Amino acid sequence: MRQLKGNGVEFDSFSKRVIGCALEVHRELGPGLLESAYEACLAHELTEAGVTFQRQCPLPVVYKAVRVDCGYRADLVVEGQLVVELKTVEQLLPIHEAQLLSYMKLAHVSVGLLINFNVRLLKDGLKRMVL
Repeated sequence: MRQLKGNGVEFDSFSKRVIGCALEVHRELGPGLLESAYEACLAHELTEAGVTFQRQCPLPVVYKAVRVDCGYRADLVVEGQLVVELKTVEQLLPIHEAQLLSYMKLAHVSVGLLINFNVRLLKDGLKRMVL
């Protein structure tokens, strides 16, 4: 696992920038669309904000020193240091948190954001996790 750089300020900065972009997307679109629509719009906002990221980033499993592509993909990996998993569900469940934690471990990233766009206020759909 990567260690937090410095005092974690870099990670907080990435988290805040992504959350700001997500708030803009939610403000513009509201709840009710497919996850793919929010992902595309969030990608647009991040690009406009000058944030470097990968969409649908493959996360292979390393088993006995062999990389195995099991089909895992993180919605977004920001600056190689923040995993962002997007949802459009009635409510976030422990399985969603487990998914994000697994993706963070596979990506060797210590910080992740779980964002559920299917809420009236986006603050009610945000969860920041740290390994």
